[in-house]
Amino acid sequence: MAISRRGLLAGSFAMTAALALAACGDDGGSSDSTEGADAKTLTLWHYEGPTSAMGIAWTKAIEIFKAKHPGVEVKFEEKSFEQIQQNAQMILNSDSAPDILEYNKGNATAGLLSKQGLLTDLSDQVTKYGWDKKLSGSLQTTAKYDEDGIMGTGKFFGVPNYGEYVMVYYNKAMFEKYKIAVPTTLAEFTAAMDTFVKNKVTPLAVGGAEYPAQQILYELALSKADRTFIDDYQLYKNKVDFNGPVLTYAADTFADWVAKGYISKDSAGIKAEDMGVSWEQGKFPILISGSWWYGRFASEVKNFEWGTFLFPGNTLHPGSSGNLWVVPEKSKAKALAYDFIDITMSPEVQNLLGNSGGVPVAADPAAITDAKNKELIENFNKISTSDGLAFYPDWPAPGYYDVMVSGTQSLINGSKTPKAMLDEIAKPYNENLADLGK
Repeated sequence: MAISRRGLLAGSFAMTAALALAACGDDGGSSDSTEGADAKTLTLWHYEGPTSAMGIAWTKAIEIFKAKHPGVEVKFEEKSFEQIQQNAQMILNSDSAPDILEYNKGNATAGLLSKQGLLTDLSDQVTKYGWDKKLSGSLQTTAKYDEDGIMGTGKFFGVPNYGEYVMVYYNKAMFEKYKIAVPTTLAEFTAAMDTFVKNKVTPLAVGGAEYPAQQILYELALSKADRTFIDDYQLYKNKVDFNGPVLTYAADTFADWVAKGYISKDSAGIKAEDMGVSWEQGKFPILISGSWWYGRFASEVKNFEWGTFLFPGNTLHPGSSGNLWVVPEKSKAKALAYDFIDITMSPEVQNLLGNSGGVPVAADPAAITDAKNKELIENFNKISTSDGLAFYPDWPAPGYYDVMVSGTQSLINGSKTPKAMLDEIAKPYNENLADLGK
C-alpha cells in the first residue's frame, strides 16, 4: 500500500462512511442493455482513507456521478484493503460481487483474477474513452495481463488513475538538531543514520508486520539492480538467482542495519499505521514508504517541518501506477462502472487529486497550486519517464506478500540468517514459475 502496498496500503485505514444515496431520474448510461446500462444501482468498493488524496478525489467522483445519473443509487460499501485482498476471489466468483472496485495491481492479485476469468476485459473501453492516451507505457504495464495473468502485455483488465512511489520522508528539525544534511548517496545516508544512533535516536520508523519493511529491503536490492533484473524478477524473462549479488546485498545490508540500530528489533511486530503515527509524533527522524502517506502527513503533521527525497543513489525505485479500478465479470452495471472510471480520469478529479497530495496521471500541471505537491508529482514524472519504476517486491507470485512480510520479520528479529531468509522467499517464487511452466 502498497501494500500497496503499493506497493500495498495497510488495511488499517478506515474508509469513509457510506455515502448518501440519490433520488430519481434517468441514468443517462449506454444503450447496451447487456452492459447494465439500465441498472438503477452502482455498488462500489474502495479502501482509501477519507483524508487521503485518493479518498478525497473518489468522494468527489461519486458526487459528480450522482449528479450525472440522478436516478442511480450509489452503494458505497466500506471495506478494508485486507478484506478485499483476502476474499476477492471468493466474492467476485459469487452473486455478491460489486459492480466496480479498487483492487491491487500485479501478477499475484489482478493478474491472478484475470487469469481466473473473474474480471471484465476493458480493452474496448480503454480505446473508446481514450484512457490509453492518458496513461504512459510504464503506467499501462500494471493494467495489462496475458493469458497466464502476467502483467505488461495482453488485455486491459484494470485502469489506474494515479501513480505511486516509495520515497524517504524526513523530520527537518531532527536533521537540523544533529547538523545532518540531506544525503545524496547511500554512503551519506548511512553516515546520517550513524549520527542518529550515536545520539541514541533510532533513525528509521519501520512497520515490520506489514509492507513497509519489505520495501526497505527492495530499495537496497534496487541500489545494485538494473532493468534486466527487474524484468527477470517481475516479468519472468529469465531465472532469478536469489543468492546472487543483488538480493544477497539487500538481505545482508538489511540485517546489518538492524545490528547497527538503524532499525529497532521491536519493529517486527509494528503495523504500517502505527509506524506512520509514530513518525507523525516525531519519535523517528526518517520513514521510508510510499506517496500514499503524503496527503495525510500534509494535513496531520503540525509540530515539525518535514520534507522528502528519493532513496539516495538509486535510479530505480519501488513504484508503479496506483491500484486499479476493475469491473468484475459478474457486475450488473458495467456501463455505469465505465462511466465512473471515466469521471475519475476527468480534469476536475485529477486536479483535485494532485492538489490533495496525490500523484494524478492526467492533471493539468498549471492547476497544481501547492509547491510540495508539485515536487511530489515532478519526482514521480521524473522516475516514470526515465523507466525508473521497479514495481513492488511482493508482486511476482500469489501469496508472496505474506512470504515477504515473514522474511523481513525474520531479519528484524534475527530468527534467520540473510541466506536462510533468501532461501525461504526463493521457494514459493520458484514454485510459482514451475506452475506456469517456466
